[in-house]
Amino acid sequence: MALRYRITKRSNNIGNKENSYILQAITTGTIDIDTLSERISSECTLHSVDVKAVLIALGKKLDFYLKDGKIVDMGDVGKFKMGFKGTAAKKPAILSVKNIEKFHINYQPSLKLKRQLKGMLMY
Repeated sequence: MALRYRITKRSNNIGNKENSYILQAITTGTIDIDTLSERISSECTLHSVDVKAVLIALGKKLDFYLKDGKIVDMGDVGKFKMGFKGTAAKKPAILSVKNIEKFHINYQPSLKLKRQLKGMLMY
């Protein structure tokens, strides 16, 4: 399985304003929770309904623990943690939660997964 990509032109509005080109990953579709649970079920003794219930519960617990400020370590999958983007201030005393603009989830793949992905690179 090889990683698919395309070459994309990026315009530069800062500095010398020369265009540059980047490699951009191409997605090949989406797998929904029903398909995922069916595929996992075919590789173990659990029924797809049971697998789906566990995946739904995993989503709820991931939400709960991330909101609680925990890093959720999923072993070979990787780690998830909350992050946010905010505006800066000239003095620390001025900062408050009102400076937070939006929240996001940071994902860090496991070392095993990073090595597998690196092995997909073809030079």
